[in-house]
Amino acid sequence: MNISATLTATRRIALPCILPILLSGCNTIVLNPSGDIALQQGRLLVVSTLLMLLIIVPVIALIVFFAWKYRQSNTAARYEPEWDHSTALELVIWGAPLLIIIVLGLLTWIGTHTLDPYRKLDRIDANRAMPADAKYLRVEVVALDWKWLFIYPDLNIATVNELAAPVDTPIQFSITASTVMNSFFIPALAGQIYAMPSMQTTLHAVINKAGVYEGFSANYSGAGFSDMKFKFHGMNQADFDKWVATVKADKALNSAGYLELEKPSIRVPVEHYGSVDANLYHGILNRCVGANGMCMDQMMMTDAHKNTQVYASKNPASAALRLADVNNEICTTTPSLLKVNNDARAN
Repeated sequence: MNISATLTATRRIALPCILPILLSGCNTIVLNPSGDIALQQGRLLVVSTLLMLLIIVPVIALIVFFAWKYRQSNTAARYEPEWDHSTALELVIWGAPLLIIIVLGLLTWIGTHTLDPYRKLDRIDANRAMPADAKYLRVEVVALDWKWLFIYPDLNIATVNELAAPVDTPIQFSITASTVMNSFFIPALAGQIYAMPSMQTTLHAVINKAGVYEGFSANYSGAGFSDMKFKFHGMNQADFDKWVATVKADKALNSAGYLELEKPSIRVPVEHYGSVDANLYHGILNRCVGANGMCMDQMMMTDAHKNTQVYASKNPASAALRLADVNNEICTTTPSLLKVNNDARAN
């Protein structure tokens, strides 16, 4: 008996049976998420893949077909060495991919605007529109080395490596980093958003099912990158209120505490802070936590006004318009945050 042939036959029979079992352990959260934004993104991915398969599958099938039909041993196949052109074939070869590209472009254009992370949500899920008076849960996200700091400015609490939100409540994330570039990613909630020092990105999302979901950094950032993970808890409102009460019972987070927390560390356990310095996030964003010097937004505003004064001395007629343009260009922080910071310094 040929042992090699037996093993080959066994593999051919066993592989189709074992493969579904092996794949059943794969986490398909990207295609089966619990947040409406991630769900729409997943559907866009599936539709785009199916559209591309309309070209890929026939091409692969035709490669196999032609290789078999025009094999050397098939003397019955038509032999036309002088053939070089077919208008009908050219139309199919170029027309079909062109139509697919047009449809993909249209879907991409619509999805880019509909799923813009800076755009406020217009629905809770596919069956419920977002109420006009809906209040967003604001969360300020800071990527540290190598952990995540979450500040809830409206609740005056903060956490490390733990995030929670009520089900069906819209969330507004303001995202930055303390040192190097990172990427904030909760696959069940929405797509990844970059976190960059001295810059702020934004994400609007909603979680529709209660549960505990994985969150992590999707951008390499150094030695502790692989352990830069956290849990995202989707809760009903009652459980979320209890969680907030638990967090409020813990210690406070001020500038000195943040500077200690900011130091590089790996596998940091969950920490809770029952109160937070009102200007902490502004200081992190503008790189002036615990510093006696000027924050970046104020520094740029001062430099911009000096440049405007020089410009005004040469062009008095357009000085006012130039000043308005300069003010709009100062974008490291929002006007509301700037006002809070200035009011606090004035007091």
